[in-house]
Amino acid sequence: MKVKIYTTPTCPYCEMAKQYFKLKKIEYEEVDVSSDIEAAREMIEKSGQMGVPVIEIDDNIIIGFNKPAIERALKNI
Repeated sequence: MKVKIYTTPTCPYCEMAKQYFKLKKIEYEEVDVSSDIEAAREMIEKSGQMGVPVIEIDDNIIIGFNKPAIERALKNI
């Protein structure tokens, strides 16, 4: 399972998502789109969104800290 979170340093929902994954002991890759323009482009291309967090769990794209969607994506893996 590969989990990637597109974030910015000032995003409270990004922090909530990271804390959730830490609590569940799920490793994730954090990508700060405020300092990585190429990652920001990648996030927009994958999700159609300019806001964060955007969470990628394998091939599932989840917009925002949507806990039910995250749990469904984790169960499908």
